[in-house]
Formats: sequence, C-alpha cells, structure tokens
Amino acid sequence: MISVRGINKHFGEVRAVSDVSFEARDNRVTALLGPNGAGKSTTLRVLSGVLRPDSGTATINGFNVVESPLEVRRSIGVMPHDSGIYTRLTARENIRYFGELQGMTRSRLDERIESLLDHLDMRSFADRRTEGFSQGQKVKVALARALINDPKHVLLDEPTNGLDVMATRSLREIILGLKAAGCCVLFSSHIMQEVANLCDDVVIIAGGSVQFEGSLEGLREKAQTADLEDAFIALAGLEQTT
Repeated sequence: MISVRGINKHFGEVRAVSDVSFEARDNRVTALLGPNGAGKSTTLRVLSGVLRPDSGTATINGFNVVESPLEVRRSIGVMPHDSGIYTRLTARENIRYFGELQGMTRSRLDERIESLLDHLDMRSFADRRTEGFSQGQKVKVALARALINDPKHVLLDEPTNGLDVMATRSLREIILGLKAAGCCVLFSSHIMQEVANLCDDVVIIAGGSVQFEGSLEGLREKAQTADLEDAFIALAGLEQTT
C-alpha cells in the first residue's frame, strides 16, 4: 500500500503540493487526476524518491520514502512522464541497465528480460538502438525498465501520452494484469475514458491540494453527475475557467 500524509513541497515561492494526503491500496488501480500544474508529477516524484518533501510523510510497503529509500526502491517500478531512455543503448540494454541498478542477479535479470520482451511484444526491436524509436516503442522500453524488478507498487506518470489506439489497449491490458497479480498501481492521467476503464479509485489534486479521494462511484455521487468528465471538472474547481 502507498500512504501519503500531509505532504508539502515548495519551489521558491511556488507551492507545488500543499498538505496532500491519500492512500493507494494493493490489488487496485488508483488514478491521480488534476489539471496541468496541479501537483501530480511532484507527488509521484516524492513517492519515487526523486524529490524530498518539505514536510509530511509518505510510505510504500510500510517504508518511509525519506528514511528508507533503498527499501522503497526495491518495491517500486517508476515510469516517468518523459521516458528518458538512453538513445545510444538498445532496448535490451536499457532494460538490463536498470535491472543491474536494482542489484538483480544475472540469472534472474536474464529471465525477467526475456519474459518482458515477450509480454510487451518487444522482440522485433529489442536489439536496436532506441534512437528513432516510435513513441509506442519508447513507452514499452520505459515500462519494461519499470517492471524489471517485478515490483509490487507501480507509479506511472501519464503512461499513454502519445500512444496510438493499439498501444494504449496493450498498456491497459498490462495495467489490469498488474492489478490481478496483486500490485498497487498509481498513475496520473488526463483521459477520462482511460480512468473509467481502468481505475477502482480516484484522487483529484487541484491547486496543489487533494479535492477528492474515493471510488469512481463516490466521485459521481459527490459531483451529482453520472458523467465522469463533468464530475472531475466540478470537483477540481475548473467550472469557472471553462
């Protein structure tokens, strides 16, 4: 489980997140929703250990992300908004490098790489340098890196950004497979159809603060509308700007 309690993060005069609290549970997919600049990516970076919160606490699998970063990193897989793959390396080499950073044994790493290449349908480009890859191919490499250590907690920052229909469908099946395997999946998105098809729970952040936490049905009930997009706009406080 991922637990966030009272996280605050400022960059100079800019308040990125303010007193953010929520939970993302195992065996469930939780969406982190909000307009651009709401604090979604900052929250995910705090959870992944890239940023240190100014105050508040966050735990993953019972480990504090600040006090026990190594234990946290062993249990998470992170796919950032910008895939950040190394273009001079092949897809396979990118994946292997991240497995080595996780301290995986050679035999286990070889086994996981082969499994992921099949699972993500990457055989046709596994041994090509990633420079010139399509967006879908880049996303698959980034996802394979995130999953190389067989994590129980997966953080995805707008994972379907730039993907075509078939690549999006493939990613959706992968996320549902992670849920079925008992993982805790937390991802940010702007696409309401994606949220409706994938998610059990929703956390809405606007202006750096949590405006709603609960189930999809709870979101609709609170906003008093069956339309998920309308519910999001209402609870994120966006109606005045539309």
